[in-house]
This record gives sequence, structure tokens and C-alpha cells, in this order.
Amino acid sequence: MRLIRTAEHRVMPWKNGLGSTTEIAVSPERARLEDFDWRVSMASVTTDGPFSAFAGVDRTLSVMDGAGIRLQVAGRGAETLSPASPPYAFPGDQPTEAWLIDGPITDLNVMSRRGRLRHKVERLVLSTPLERPAPAAATLVLCRCGLVRIGGGDAELGPLDGALFEAPAPALKLTPVKASEVFWIEFDPV
Repeated sequence: MRLIRTAEHRVMPWKNGLGSTTEIAVSPERARLEDFDWRVSMASVTTDGPFSAFAGVDRTLSVMDGAGIRLQVAGRGAETLSPASPPYAFPGDQPTEAWLIDGPITDLNVMSRRGRLRHKVERLVLSTPLERPAPAAATLVLCRCGLVRIGGGDAELGPLDGALFEAPAPALKLTPVKASEVFWIEFDPV
């Protein structure tokens, strides 16, 4: 397990230059936007406009804070996302436009290189301990809010802290110290 603390996150400009993103984790470590296998980041979206295009990349977007956003991905109907919505998957190389519903939002963006990896994102609300298998090649648990003890030890995740497991695990135990919400993100080779 590798703990990823909020202070370690790296802020960088969006690919299209219209904002900034906070990179939480990337593989391989220190990979650039052109050559990552997978990437997890957050962004503050403050205006309507186009999303950056990522050729050969699959994306999943989740609203973390704010009222929500309406996305129009080429070839699909418009989709409205709020903090209560399930994560929304779409191809990162399709033209995508976004409109804020009622002010700025913060989103979680998970990306994987198509043909190499696939990913899955779940939003879990925890009020009691949860133990579940982590069969993926890599699993990232990201605490959105609250405080979560991970595993059987003393490791705790506060808001925006993460724990990365880079090998399958028979089971991971998440124990909320107080009511919490986490994102469970899995990456597997194709």
C-alpha cells in the first residue's frame, strides 16, 4: 500500500489551457499527459466550455462538489451529473462540451489508455466497516470526505487522501471513523 496525501498532489494546467487540474496519481509515476497508462485527477470547473481531448483514452467523470454539470459528448445524448450521480464513462477523444448547472464544481477524472488498460470507478458511502476483494492489478481508494481507516493497521485517509494498491489483494477493509465517502477505482490490463 502506498499512501498518497493531499499535500503530494501535483497542480498543472489543463491540456486545453482553460483551467488547472490536480493530479492525484499517475502510472507510470511522473508520466506526462501524452504517455500515461492511467491517471486520476481533480479539476475545478468554473466556466462552461470544451473538455480537453485525449486521443486513445477512456475517461470517467464524477462530480465531487457543486450543484453539477451537463455534458454533451459527441454521438451521445446530453447527461446531467451531480454529486449524487454515478460515475459517468465516455471516450476521451470525442468532442465534449460542458455547462455548469449553478456555479463552479470540482470533478474527479479517471483516465486509462484504451487498448492497454480498462478502469472502473465506484462511489461508496461508508457508515459501517466494509471488507471487499481488490482483484484488480491496481486499486486506488480515494477519500472524498470523512475519515477512513484502511486495512487492519493505523493508516487513515482524510479528505482527498488516497491509498494505492499495485497488486491484487484478497480483501481490503475500510472502516469509517465517521461517516465517509470514498471512490474505489480499479485498473486492469486489457
